[in-house]
Amino acid sequence: MAVKRYIFSYFIICLLLIVTSCSTEFEKIRTSNDPEMILKKAHEYFKDGDNYNAQALYELSIQYFRGKAEAEDIYFNFAYTYYNTSDFTTASQYFKTFCTTFLNSPKREEAYFMSAFSKYKLSPSFRLDQTPSVKAIEEFQEFINAYPNSPRIVQCNKLIDEMRAKLEQKSFNQAQQYFDMGYFESAVRSFQNHLGNFPGSSFEEEAQFLMIKSSYELASNSVIEKREERYNETVTLCNKYLEKISKKSFKNDVKQILEKSLVQLKNLGA
Repeated sequence: MAVKRYIFSYFIICLLLIVTSCSTEFEKIRTSNDPEMILKKAHEYFKDGDNYNAQALYELSIQYFRGKAEAEDIYFNFAYTYYNTSDFTTASQYFKTFCTTFLNSPKREEAYFMSAFSKYKLSPSFRLDQTPSVKAIEEFQEFINAYPNSPRIVQCNKLIDEMRAKLEQKSFNQAQQYFDMGYFESAVRSFQNHLGNFPGSSFEEEAQFLMIKSSYELASNSVIEKREERYNETVTLCNKYLEKISKKSFKNDVKQILEKSLVQLKNLGA
């Protein structure tokens, strides 16, 4: 036991010495006021994957090399230190700054893509707010417009499709939630918006059916003065479904709703 305790203590002491030595080296460089040394060490840290120390030294280097040839690599690597440490919001900002600052840089295309890709990394599950996805799609589209011949175009389109699928799922789920909660007027409007915003949606037929069902329930629960108008709206939706939907998985259900709506209109003297 004594030997094991000695070995463990020795290991801890060595580890502390290494950490202290590294910390001391970093602090000496950071406070050296030697721009060349600071930049050289920043590049070394970056190459070795020590992004936090590289980030701190690159930030110091910016003030020394602003407007000089070295600034291009400093800003580019500085942006990557944020990306590599998963601070995607800041990474996107600095990649964007690089693009607007170094217009003729051969690295501008990569920086433009990484600005959008950093936003993509912020895209959450479809169950959450999709504002980051919308922003990422917009920026990928800007990249495509700016670099139409880039080999990254295929990847951009793939990522755009992935995020649009989230938006589509989110849109459908929101409308379905209104239906499940019995907010039929909101459900009708949301399903209409979904179908308008996502033509050819993978949820198209189910959205059409739930919109019809919501329309019927809305009419049934309306005050007498509004029932005729709303049953007529339901009839129109039913006919449109039966005429245009190819698979017609809900054909029999829609026919029943149509028949019930026509009966209600007849009872209303329409």
